[in-house]
Amino acid sequence: MSKARMEAFSDGVIAIIITVMVLELHIPHGAGLSALFPLLSVFLSYVLSFIFLGIYWSNHHHLLQAIKHVDGRVLWANLHLLFWLSLTPFVTGWMGENHFASVPVALYGVVLLFAAIAYFILTRTLIAVHGKDSVLATALGSDFKGKISVVLYAAAILLSFVISWFACGIYVLVAIMWLVPDRRIEKAFTVAKT
Repeated sequence: MSKARMEAFSDGVIAIIITVMVLELHIPHGAGLSALFPLLSVFLSYVLSFIFLGIYWSNHHHLLQAIKHVDGRVLWANLHLLFWLSLTPFVTGWMGENHFASVPVALYGVVLLFAAIAYFILTRTLIAVHGKDSVLATALGSDFKGKISVVLYAAAILLSFVISWFACGIYVLVAIMWLVPDRRIEKAFTVAKT
């Protein structure tokens, strides 16, 4: 399978995940702005998840720019990532419908944690296929942001049972940390071309 086909499949899955999430935003019964207030937590959880999915989509694209081919290991690592991302609509809806209660916020964090681990596994699998001297390996380096994200997610999961809003704050912090696409890959890819 070509990397283009894997990228197209991944793009399609992420697009479907976002579509499922937006279909969970129910139209309020009432024409006034006050009819929107009960949906605020649902909308905020949707926005956070949309941002996370956008971050994964963007960084996934950058990863695939830096590689030449994929093999069976890469396909399975990619499917592993897509599996965890596919759970996003469920945990997003549950968290929003329950106004950021502890258990839904914790489960949301579990999905984020395992998606981050799956992304890390995908990057390591790609490096194994392309070599430790590859453009991707050079660009990722020690992957500090990836490692600190896992630590922050684990802390947020535990914190969600104490103060769930602080846990959500940590999720927002991680999203802010990743909001700008990882320029290391673009830079390394540009250098490798010259």
